[in-house]
Amino acid sequence: MDQTTDVNRFDQGQGLDDNLGLSLWVTLFAFFALFLLPVEKAQAADSGYTVIETVETFTYEIVEPEHQTGWTSAPAEASYGPFRVISADTVEMSGTVDSYSPALFQEMLQHYPGIKRIEMIDCDGSIDEEANLNLARQIRRAGISTHVPSRGSVRSGAVELFLAGVRHTADKGAEFVVHSWMDEDGREANDYPPNDPVHDEYLSYYKEMGVPADKARAFYALTNSVPFAGQLKLSRTDLARFQLVH
Repeated sequence: MDQTTDVNRFDQGQGLDDNLGLSLWVTLFAFFALFLLPVEKAQAADSGYTVIETVETFTYEIVEPEHQTGWTSAPAEASYGPFRVISADTVEMSGTVDSYSPALFQEMLQHYPGIKRIEMIDCDGSIDEEANLNLARQIRRAGISTHVPSRGSVRSGAVELFLAGVRHTADKGAEFVVHSWMDEDGREANDYPPNDPVHDEYLSYYKEMGVPADKARAFYALTNSVPFAGQLKLSRTDLARFQLVH
């Protein structure tokens, strides 16, 4: 009985020593894992978030003429935005109308009050329609004529400028390009009902420039038959059908 008890005590003591040894090894392993092994930054499953940024890109294509104008410009006395003064009474116009163009035009007239003719060489329209119509009315009030030479190109909003001349003439071989307008919301003319007041701005302008009402409506419908991104090329003869050339 005493021998058995001693064995049991030995087994219990040995088991206790084994448990202590195991606990010590677990503690040492945890220490090494915590302080000596590479540590990656913890990230809670619900703490992260993804930011998605959407960038809206608009691409505006300026219609190029089918052929180069082949125009050799005379030496300019002075330049005012898209205008180049080539003589006391004549300027050449090339390029784009922007918000600064009306003021530059007025400055040009102050320095060259005898200007009576604008040769429209390579005019690709405007990036500010309000400024474009403002400039057109300035041309008309100043009593200036507009002319497109052979191989000259007048496109988009520049057609309105052409009509502003007290006399607007064009040589055979002149090119005109039209398409629908588009507003700041991306809506085009045909996205609005025919009786919407938005159309009055252009129809009233044509009337102001002396275009008969029926011809103005027909030409306006023709321009809007082509999407903003497209182009419809017209000749001097085509414009004559709408009484848009003298």
